[in-house]
Amino acid sequence: MLGYRVVKRQEPLEWGSFFIFLLALAFSLSVSGLLLAIQGKPFAEGILILWRGGFGSFVALEDTLLKSIPIFLCSLGVAVAFRMQVWNIGAEGQFALGAVGATWAVMTFGGLPGWLLMPVMFLCAAFAGAAWGLIPAVLRLRFGLNEIISTLMFNYIGILLLQYLVFGSWKDPTSFGFPMTPIFPDGAIIGRLFGRIHWGLVVCVGVAVLLGVFLRRTRLGFELLAGGENPRAARYARMPYDFLVLLVMGLCGALAGWAGCIETSATLNRLQPSIMVGYGYTAIVVAWLSRLRISSIAFFAFLLAGLRVGVENLQLDLQVPAAFGGIIEGLILLSVLAGQFFDSYALRRRGGDA
Repeated sequence: MLGYRVVKRQEPLEWGSFFIFLLALAFSLSVSGLLLAIQGKPFAEGILILWRGGFGSFVALEDTLLKSIPIFLCSLGVAVAFRMQVWNIGAEGQFALGAVGATWAVMTFGGLPGWLLMPVMFLCAAFAGAAWGLIPAVLRLRFGLNEIISTLMFNYIGILLLQYLVFGSWKDPTSFGFPMTPIFPDGAIIGRLFGRIHWGLVVCVGVAVLLGVFLRRTRLGFELLAGGENPRAARYARMPYDFLVLLVMGLCGALAGWAGCIETSATLNRLQPSIMVGYGYTAIVVAWLSRLRISSIAFFAFLLAGLRVGVENLQLDLQVPAAFGGIIEGLILLSVLAGQFFDSYALRRRGGDA
């Protein structure tokens, strides 16, 4: 920029970072409002409907919290993989396989009592999701295949596998032709914690605490973080780098699988194609916005879940296309990432300190 130079900050920006985020969020929402105006929709009313739909009432907050649960679990796994600089884009497919694994457990062991059936569901969901994540990891380590491409392709395979089952052998014969499995027995349905909020919220809190302890308090967690910073140095220090890649991909798949299990059991009470609404892709946005920090993941998962709920209200009230939600997510991601530049760098006038 003419008359200015970019310099690296010597000290963190502290509270200024929060204000930069608010400005970036306001900018992205303003651009979204401008897009509404271009379509002939009321600018201010559209933004107000968006905000009220996600955060403006107790019912809206319940909807937002329910959607944030699967996003949060998927985001945790994605963030751990990204810390290792393993670019897992496959949380969507791993979410689908988790839902398939949980449903298989119900259809195979549905006669078990609930106290035993529920752990079996979570175990099968974690195994299916982890296996779906480990295949690209093995392909990367054994054949050098780029995990971005392989995990992205596995998303489509996982979603199509889910559809194949619910349109085929798992289809409920009493569903009047609709693609869905029979409704789960009571023992396979996650109960309510309060209101419409289910026990999946407790699972999220427990997983976040355990993952935080693992990353900060264990040797394996330290090696995971160090291996992500410099893979060559990690191998030179004889850290088990290949094992760590397998670990993060398996862990990411297992957490996404748990998200699929919870969504299938607690929200739909059966498996059907409508479960695939892009939570795994939103998790990638959340992971980047949070800078891979667990506490920030919770905030951004809640924020983007609220925007999803708000866009649903926009669709009903203003007949806005469903793709508008993806546009808002992309604008927020680009704006916040651009704003984060000023956390580490500053513009200073040439020849002066201002």
